[in-house]
Amino acid sequence: MTGVVSEADLARAAEDMAFRHELMAQSLEALIAALHRARRGQYRPETVRQIQEGTGLAVELAERMQQIKANMTPDGEDPKAA
Repeated sequence: MTGVVSEADLARAAEDMAFRHELMAQSLEALIAALHRARRGQYRPETVRQIQEGTGLAVELAERMQQIKANMTPDGEDPKAA
């Protein structure tokens, strides 16, 4: 998997934890590479702003995922569903 994440990738990630981790790792690697290129001045200011915005959203998503994980019961169920 490289490039843009497709709807099929997202659907598979929702069901397959190993694929979800792979998708997250590849996405983070791509983000880090883009940040390095931005630091070297290889992008226009508008592109750098968009990368920074995307980085902020990635951090927010990671924090939300950690909160969800922390609220799960030991069997992986949402405690509100019980």
